[in-house]
Amino acid sequence: MFGEIAPRYDLLNHLLSMSIDKRWRKKTVGLVPPRVGAGPILDLCTGTGDLALAYDKAAGGKVPIVGADFCHPMLTIGRRKGESAGTQRRMTFVEADAQRLPFPDEMFQIVCVAFGLRNVTDTNRGLSEMTRVCAPGGHVAVLEFSQPTWKPFRAVYNWYFSNVLPRIGQWLSGSPQQAYRYLPQSVGEFPCGEALAERMRKVGLCDVWFKPFTLGIATLYVGKKI
Repeated sequence: MFGEIAPRYDLLNHLLSMSIDKRWRKKTVGLVPPRVGAGPILDLCTGTGDLALAYDKAAGGKVPIVGADFCHPMLTIGRRKGESAGTQRRMTFVEADAQRLPFPDEMFQIVCVAFGLRNVTDTNRGLSEMTRVCAPGGHVAVLEFSQPTWKPFRAVYNWYFSNVLPRIGQWLSGSPQQAYRYLPQSVGEFPCGEALAERMRKVGLCDVWFKPFTLGIATLYVGKKI
């Protein structure tokens, strides 16, 4: 399913969110900033590499970045974008399973994921792996869709998210596997707010906090590795 929508993935993300997704990634990088000399950064479920590229830009190209994903067509596009940005010497794209990461313990200063954790079959196992490869004193950051808390806006948003967005996405992507109907379904079933924060604590992260973006459409969750 992800392979089928890869060619138009970036276009649809920016179109359907009115490019607000770019702002969310920029806020994530600002709130969980890279530290030069503190080790590499892992962007898990990187897709076409947007968050990885945002971190590379924020670090001024001085921090090694690894983008990992299980979808080869997405990674192919990510590599091309990295090459266009001149990052091929410092950014690596790896095909990997988020539940069995091919990295040693305590390797990365930041382990982040944007809009991908809900696609991992076992959320707790994915969080455990993210924590395992994070260095002591480092941070695990999860940017994910969530449910707006203000009821009037939530009603309008859920109508758009469940009825309008899937039709536009399906039409433009041409995917026969109903990829954009999977999106609202997966968001509706995924834990958000304190429920996800508690899962992060249970895998060993401390000082966990979360910050809603754009009236709660998306939320950033951050935990520190002891």
